[in-house]
Amino acid sequence: MSRVQSALALSLLALIVLTGWLPHAGPAFALLFPNRDRLIYRQDDFADLILAHLAIVGASSLLAALLGSGVALAATRRWGLAFRPLLETLLAVSQALPPVAVLAVATPLIGFGPLPALIALFLYGLLPIAQGMLAGLDSVPEGAREVARGLGMTPAQTLWQVELPLAAPVVLAGLRTSVTINIGTAALASTVGVKTLGLPIIIGLSGFNTPYVLQGAVLVGLLALTVDLAFAALSEPLGRWRAPQPSPGEPTLAGAD
Repeated sequence: MSRVQSALALSLLALIVLTGWLPHAGPAFALLFPNRDRLIYRQDDFADLILAHLAIVGASSLLAALLGSGVALAATRRWGLAFRPLLETLLAVSQALPPVAVLAVATPLIGFGPLPALIALFLYGLLPIAQGMLAGLDSVPEGAREVARGLGMTPAQTLWQVELPLAAPVVLAGLRTSVTINIGTAALASTVGVKTLGLPIIIGLSGFNTPYVLQGAVLVGLLALTVDLAFAALSEPLGRWRAPQPSPGEPTLAGAD
């Protein structure tokens, strides 16, 4: 087991233990906050909040991955190169829009619920994913493409069998950044009535209840760390595969530049 896998196992174990312990942590919080009456957030089960949090992050990240990867892929083809500067400008604008501002604009138009939160998280997650796809495809050696063409591969075959596999580690890094950021950002979705780990934080802030804020914030941070380590564990074999060790005298596409 590698160091990353060990860290992932420890982080996941800590998240599970903390989720089960928090409902019974009243005595511990009483020592830290002796003047508080309500010490433990009990309106919702913490495990349910974690699952709901992951659901909205997963849905928004999936939409961002589909659109972001698609438009970035199109911008790297010959017929789409002219649109790449415009794409990069639009992506920068989407990242510059604070999720709170998107929620503030979308909620009066759409109403409370998951939809405005999905829009905000979707827009905020686009840039890292699209940039990862652009950077990953740019990093593919031109020699690898020439070898593929020399072998008689079609452009589609070259894309699926050569370019995307070689770009995979960088693409995954962009997805990893997007998802990890959105795990933290998704806490804001509770301001528009969405069930997430932001509920203890929002209720705690509105009621000046520091224990609630701590419980929500620690779980959000630990969840983000666990997911980030999971992506790191996934990227390890991809990184090793991208730079293979060929047998003596055996050519490879990755080293054909």
